[in-house]
Amino acid sequence: MFTIRAKDKECKARTGVLTTAHGDILTPVFMPVGTGATVKGVLQRDLAGEMDARIILGNTYHLYLRPGTEILKSAGGLHKFMNWDRALLTDSGGYQVFSLSGIRQLSTDGVTFRSHIDGSKHLFTPENTIDIQRIIGADIMMALDECTPWPCEYKAAKKSMYLTHQWLDRAIARYRETGPSWGHNQYLFPIIQGSTFGDLRKESAEKAAASGMEGMAIGGLSVGEPAEEMYGMIEVVNAILPEEKPRYLMGVGTPANILESIERGVDMFDCVMPTRNGRNGMLFTTGGIINIRNNKWANDFSPIDNGCPSYVSRTYSKAYLRHLVISGEMLGAQIASMHNIAFYLYLVAEARKKIEDGDFLKWKKEVLTKLSGRL
Repeated sequence: MFTIRAKDKECKARTGVLTTAHGDILTPVFMPVGTGATVKGVLQRDLAGEMDARIILGNTYHLYLRPGTEILKSAGGLHKFMNWDRALLTDSGGYQVFSLSGIRQLSTDGVTFRSHIDGSKHLFTPENTIDIQRIIGADIMMALDECTPWPCEYKAAKKSMYLTHQWLDRAIARYRETGPSWGHNQYLFPIIQGSTFGDLRKESAEKAAASGMEGMAIGGLSVGEPAEEMYGMIEVVNAILPEEKPRYLMGVGTPANILESIERGVDMFDCVMPTRNGRNGMLFTTGGIINIRNNKWANDFSPIDNGCPSYVSRTYSKAYLRHLVISGEMLGAQIASMHNIAFYLYLVAEARKKIEDGDFLKWKKEVLTKLSGRL
């Protein structure tokens, strides 16, 4: 499933190829988030075309509630439903249920929650979330987990981690006793928890590593903790995880977060920031972060970002994009989202190139301050 191509000599960064039934994925990779069968504002044609996104995300919680498993089953799975012939990864829904803290109840059986759409009551278990992801047809599936908030007391983090481990055993059993719904291989990743406690993260990483699954996911980070604590937990975990398996850091993050995590040996990333922030007028560029709503861009007719090879980045001006965003035109949110996704994909492609050229750390140091600065 995963082949390492190159390793940096000065840090843990590496490049690889993740093989799925829907194509090969070069790592490190950023995966655009398509929560409810759509990367908001971006056509599948554009994702697979100029942007060359090899894998995108769907979310089990949202897809289960709407359109629902019966429609997905009738459609022949999510690939066919949304006309996407490249790879798909699905989150188990654990994080979404975590965010519904006021309307969910945990037990060893699973988690009972009420729909954010109509208030209807539902139960997620380690078994039925595998069944749902089988129907969705994701190339990579996640085991159900509990994501703790930050800050979190040690006792609560430990209890939550053990619950996640119990659920993992049950998810793996279900995974092994069932087969894919649509005739292609589906892989299962366990999710490592433990908040920001090194001993818990170590224990959870050991549990995941011993599972024999095809890849490993690191969850429960980027939930409010300082970045340095997140990086420390990544180092603890990656020192234990098998080198020959891909490592997926869930829900992370800023361009700086991604580069720092690549340095520490992470292979896969996803985050809603490119589209969510884009819709609100925040652009990530090779020169730094832009709030396109600011008046300073009203008469700036230079391209959004000449350093990014995307068509939208080099074709439309900052002044034009500002006009669209300020006017509330849908095209503004679309262009901003497309640019941000294209920038993230360009950033990880550059990281891959620098790792293989042997000068990743030098390049990272040169670009990091610029990427995090405000223009």
